[in-house]
Amino acid sequence: MAEHREEVPVAGDGRKGEPRAHTRTAGAGTRSAGAARVPTAAQAQAWDELVAAARRTVGDGLVVGTSGNVSVRVGDTVLVTPSGVPYDRLTPDDITGVGLDGRQVLGTLVPTSELPMHLAVYRTTDARAVVHTHAVHATAVSTLVPELPLIHYMAAALGGPVRVAPYATYGSPELAENMLRALAGRTGCLLQNHGTVTHGATLDQAYDRTAQLEWMCRLWLTASSVPGATPTLLTREQLTEVQEKLKGYGQRR
Repeated sequence: MAEHREEVPVAGDGRKGEPRAHTRTAGAGTRSAGAARVPTAAQAQAWDELVAAARRTVGDGLVVGTSGNVSVRVGDTVLVTPSGVPYDRLTPDDITGVGLDGRQVLGTLVPTSELPMHLAVYRTTDARAVVHTHAVHATAVSTLVPELPLIHYMAAALGGPVRVAPYATYGSPELAENMLRALAGRTGCLLQNHGTVTHGATLDQAYDRTAQLEWMCRLWLTASSVPGATPTLLTREQLTEVQEKLKGYGQRR
């Protein structure tokens, strides 16, 4: 969801002698009063890759404006796109990072409002990258069915039939919980009336899964729109066979 307003913990926990968290209005150029330590070389490189991926979501038509968000985990720090800032304006100085507890540890720009969703993935899986988009075909499918029909065997690359997480307000703990249930045993899911979430061991892998999911949704919508015809779907057994075969796919290291 395009970001509007969010609460950002800045310094302290409200105990005597420490400032309390306050609310800032998110938007281009908005900055929090959080920590601004110098990033490591690994974090700086990961940030460059994250910004490139975020810009690619716009170029590939997966998001419009500042909707959607991308994150990468480096150690115990999660780098995320900031709230409401056009991706083509992001620079190395805009690096934004939080700990797994959600407290900002890098930069001063307010993190994405979908931070709860990203952190939920990192806390419960071994993911190193998360991509969230508002892809058109995937979002359309999320309004029609509780699970993407097995229109293509590439569903196996996401762990099985792609589920739709029930709708909840963007940025809410409820949305994060719904997403986690839909992701159980999967590396991607649809968010009802909202978009997509995928994760992976690398940013490239997470992005590729997003692209594959959008393509499958487009394929199903195209096939199911032919008058007087019903798409042939794969069986669960056929999908399981592909899952086994994919274990040997690609180059051997």
